[in-house]
Amino acid sequence: MDLLLTWFEENQTLFVDYAIKFIVAIVIFIIGKLIAKLISKAISKILSKRGVDSAVISFIASLAYGLVFIVALIAAISHLGFNTSSLVAIIGAAGLAIGLALQGSLSNFASGVLIITLRPFKSGDFVEVSGIAGVVEEILIFSTKLRTGDNKTVIVPNGSITSGTITNYSAKPTRRIDLIIGVSYDANLAQTKKVLRDVVAQNELVLKDQDVTIGVSELADNSVNLVVRPWVKSENYWPVYFELLENIKVALDEAGIEIPYPQLSLHMNREENHDS
Repeated sequence: MDLLLTWFEENQTLFVDYAIKFIVAIVIFIIGKLIAKLISKAISKILSKRGVDSAVISFIASLAYGLVFIVALIAAISHLGFNTSSLVAIIGAAGLAIGLALQGSLSNFASGVLIITLRPFKSGDFVEVSGIAGVVEEILIFSTKLRTGDNKTVIVPNGSITSGTITNYSAKPTRRIDLIIGVSYDANLAQTKKVLRDVVAQNELVLKDQDVTIGVSELADNSVNLVVRPWVKSENYWPVYFELLENIKVALDEAGIEIPYPQLSLHMNREENHDS
């Protein structure tokens, strides 16, 4: 007992110093943990106000909490006098190895966050991405689910979406239909334009407050090609497209205006042999 008291008296200052460092390290750890929670909650609130997907919010908030927590832990250990260089190196090496192993998944995740944050499209939009056209059913963390016109479900990795061109056909409330109608060179162009304009005017889904462009676009090999460009609401694009094509064909037939088809003229030279 006397030996223990003697050791304590001789090392009292050192013991007190370590006790103070230990208490301060605990305080640093607790404060760091509180800061991590505050940062996590702040990120969750900001992303929630922007309408970010809940799964992405949870992942990002957890990631931020983990990073701040690790920093606080390392700071507390360092305050106790331990060399944290090797610990940081081990954590860094482990993070690098995990990052390399999950490179594709991390790329898709980052792309998913960009899609949800920047909102180039949303659920219900008709888009074309990575050469696939369809309605967006669900935007996930690593991929986006599309429903094609023939009711197939296609899962597209988010990385391939953000690295390519995104065409959003639903982004604007209106769309222009571009039709090319070929008629015979013998057709009366003024009459043809009137027939086309009447067909467009009779369609109730064509927007009447937008100008309709009808004009000659090309003098082709077998036909005079005219463009017909009315405007419709985006959701009415395909119904009006198909209806106009059918009605234009019927109207041109009734007006006696020929819609030509490619023709090939074959000339044969007949050679006669004369006996000498």
